[in-house]
Order: sequence, then C-alpha cells, then structure tokens
Amino acid sequence: MKINKTKSKSTLIYLHGFNSTPESKKAQQLKGFLENAGHDCIYLIPSLSFSPRQVDIQVSAIIEKQLTLGPVSLLGSSLGGYYAIYFAEKYGLYAALINPAVKPYVLLDDFLGENVNFYSGERYTLTKAHMDELIALDIRLLSHPERLFLLVQTEDQTLNYSEALEKLTESTVWVEEGGNHEFDGFEKVIPNILSFLKIT
Repeated sequence: MKINKTKSKSTLIYLHGFNSTPESKKAQQLKGFLENAGHDCIYLIPSLSFSPRQVDIQVSAIIEKQLTLGPVSLLGSSLGGYYAIYFAEKYGLYAALINPAVKPYVLLDDFLGENVNFYSGERYTLTKAHMDELIALDIRLLSHPERLFLLVQTEDQTLNYSEALEKLTESTVWVEEGGNHEFDGFEKVIPNILSFLKIT
C-alpha cells in the first residue's frame, strides 16, 4: 500500500473497551491533550461494534484508508488493547496498550446473553460465536513486540495485570503500583505514549 509522502499526516486511532464508547474519559482526555498541545495529527475514536468480526472489518477499513495519508498508530484500552495488538500485528503498526485484556474470550464469558451499553443505551446479545470471533483475533506469537508499549496498574479490579506482562515480556512496559482498571492519572502518561508512538 502506497503512502502519499507529499501530504503525509499521522493518524492516531483510539480503540475503546467493552461496553464503552468514543465518549470514554481517557479518549476525551487524550483528545483534549492533543488539541491543547497543538499536535497536528488526525485523531479518530471509532464506535466499536460488540461483534469482534465487525470490529475487524470496521477498523481495518479505517486503517487502510488512513495509511494512504501517512503513518498510523493505535491506543487501545482494555478490550481495545486486545484489538490494538491484533491490528498492530496485521498492519505493522505501533500501539500503546492501557490495562489491556489479553484473554477477553475468558473474561467476557460471564457476559454471554442480553447486555446493555449503559453509555450508549444499545442493547445486544453476546453469544458463544462472538467469543469464537475474539479467539480468531488472538495473536499468540508477536512478530514485533518492540512496537508495543504496555501500561498497567497493579490494582486493576477487572483484569489480572500479570497476564499482560507475561504476554508482552519483550515490549516496553510501564507498571504502576495501585491505580485501577480505568488507569488512574492517565493524563500524566500521555506524553510518554505520544513519544513512543512518534507523534510529535
């Protein structure tokens, strides 16, 4: 795929977590930071489907379009971190992962059946087929772990942070004692994330 070097402009794509939306706190904090700091990049926060297969189709189309404009990087939170690993591998991208779910098909097994996204109001049914779709996106062997920046807090009440550390042993790692699943104090790590993703 050719990149138009004469009008090259970087894109940062934020991938939100399960039952979240583009209006999530971290997504909007990052938006505000980019605007206030005068970063000249395209910032996209797609509203992700509950269907992993649809997420693959949707985000792949966005990435392929944006790659025609310049470099693309990813920031994924929780389930979005799982997706970010997949897309980083698929397209050779750099990605930052905030408290990522590395085995969401295990975690979400408790959510099979009727669900409601309390942020958007969307009602949907999560099925075993959706878990199979998640498993199909699992990257068990990373070809370029150095392209991933893992950020975790040890008091994450939703995920076991050690699972991400075990999977991403060869990646750049930022571990903070305490905190929570939302990643307390996210604003202070934004400059480190942007530096890793080469967004200046």
